[in-house]
Amino acid sequence: MRHIKDRPYLLLTLAVLFWAGNFILGRAFHTEIPPIALAFWRWVGAAILVTWPALPHLRRDRQALINAWPAVLLLSLLGIAAFNTLAYSGLQYTQAINAFLLQSMMPVLIVLFSFLIFREKVTRLQSLGILVSLCGAVLITARGDFDRLLSLSFNRGDLLVFTAIACYAGYSVMLRKRPRAHPLAFIATTFWLGSIFLVPLYLWETFTVASLELTPSTLLVLAYVMVFPSIVSYLCFNRGVELVGANRAGLFIHLMPVFGGLMAVTFLGEVFGWYHGVGIVLIGLGIYLATRKKASAVAS
Repeated sequence: MRHIKDRPYLLLTLAVLFWAGNFILGRAFHTEIPPIALAFWRWVGAAILVTWPALPHLRRDRQALINAWPAVLLLSLLGIAAFNTLAYSGLQYTQAINAFLLQSMMPVLIVLFSFLIFREKVTRLQSLGILVSLCGAVLITARGDFDRLLSLSFNRGDLLVFTAIACYAGYSVMLRKRPRAHPLAFIATTFWLGSIFLVPLYLWETFTVASLELTPSTLLVLAYVMVFPSIVSYLCFNRGVELVGANRAGLFIHLMPVFGGLMAVTFLGEVFGWYHGVGIVLIGLGIYLATRKKASAVAS
């Protein structure tokens, strides 16, 4: 991380890359791994893995974390406990296309929450960049067939996914209130707190709905989600937000369908279509417009 800690766009790209794999696995194994169990063991495992290297920083920064306890609790609830639990639960009922479409709304929600909470305005160039990249994300998700969008049906799973996305948009915006603590100390604290929030839900699901059965495939899924979309992505995304702000960082979420589509081509044998190419160009152009120095200035 030392070598890339000051390269925000690389950090944000890596974060979204691993999150795309997380969404695909959450949908692919939705019948094998109960959603709350997946979220609970993801965060418990990630917390265990990160605590040892975080210990020196936790000792040094504990007072800063305690002093900022309202912000730490809120961030743990929104970004750790709520987001993934709601997303995994929604993926039990909805199609992947619906989830990716809803995910593409996150940059818009981040801009909206930034304005409502902190009165942070957005420039015209940023707005144009968000719109262009949103068109690219929708094009890839719809696979170039807009009749597909018109024929979509929505259910309770979509409401759960949208609520999850709203929670993470709130997390992204509220990161500016996080304490001045080492990144490892911060994520270790939020991972443990998020896991504690999930204990009652996990016990309810285990004893009344379904329990987690450990198999080679479920263990591999858990190992992936503990390390990459949890520890690595959260370190990358949090640092990216710190460097460029939530509005510009959130725009990189539009890379989610790009990576999802490329993974489908690589691992599932799907064909690379014209809509992939055009969508990637539109998303790249949108990110370029919104992250230009001229666009990054807050509108007066």
